[in-house]
Amino acid sequence: MVPEKLTTGDEIRVVSPARSLAIMSDRDRKTATERLEEMGFKVTFGKHVNERDEFDSSKISSRVEDFHEAFKDNNVKAILTVIGGFNSNQILEYLDYNLIKSNPKIICGYSDITALSNAIFTKTGLVTYVGPHFSSFGMLKGFEYSREYFKKCLMSEEPFEVKESEKWSDDKWYLDQENRKFIDNDGFFLINEGEAEGTIVGGNLVTFQHLSGTSFMPSLKDALLFLEDDYEEKPYHFDSSLTALSLLPDFSGIKGLVIGRFQEESNMSREKLTKIVKKNRKFNNIPVIAGVDFGHTSPQITFPVGGKAKLVAEKAQISLKITDH
Repeated sequence: MVPEKLTTGDEIRVVSPARSLAIMSDRDRKTATERLEEMGFKVTFGKHVNERDEFDSSKISSRVEDFHEAFKDNNVKAILTVIGGFNSNQILEYLDYNLIKSNPKIICGYSDITALSNAIFTKTGLVTYVGPHFSSFGMLKGFEYSREYFKKCLMSEEPFEVKESEKWSDDKWYLDQENRKFIDNDGFFLINEGEAEGTIVGGNLVTFQHLSGTSFMPSLKDALLFLEDDYEEKPYHFDSSLTALSLLPDFSGIKGLVIGRFQEESNMSREKLTKIVKKNRKFNNIPVIAGVDFGHTSPQITFPVGGKAKLVAEKAQISLKITDH
């Protein structure tokens, strides 16, 4: 079930299922709101978005209420999460999935929001989206690519090819919007050759793994697995988490693996990542590429959890196309 695409004049509701809007500066909040308004949207906020506890989050009941209200409101056409965090999985068992299924609409975010994206798809069949948070729209420089793919995925029904960005950044842009460090992009890189088509699942690896063994974990049958992780996950962490995922009973259903870009502080190199993948026999017969523009660096694509994609991973050509979103 694919939600209706956004059009000019639509209302976007901002909610905080993980960390609070209160952690954002007034400057970045204003920039994010104005940018979305410039794109033609009306921006509204959940009642509890500024609630903040000692975990920089809020009560489970507050987060659930804002989420439900966004789905109940017929004027709301899309839901943007404020930012990621650590506890989106706390609200999974309290959500009304019948309400969500009966009022399908876009929900977009990344990182810890992976728990929500995959759980909602699993429980309702509704395609959800991994892409910019509301906070991401507060970025003054280097956001054009992210905005382009947000539009491609959420404002058009046309299939689209994922092309690498020209430059990327891993700086703390929210601390200094003017003095940014941008790095030339070396592009996608090949780990295992092959071709595959499948249903996209995944997002942040650690968060995705939290769903294992629960009723919120999506099926891996005929899946294209998209995975990324942040600077806290060093190569040995990523290796262990990827191994754990490969031990799931239905992992043999995976058709291909697409890995996002790592942050510099993770100390992941192409050589290390290639070794991690190739030493695991579960990946020997599926195509694997890495260095794709999603994860905790910027800019980033928007992609559909529950949507379809085609991956061609050959020495002469690497092609990634989102075919149904």
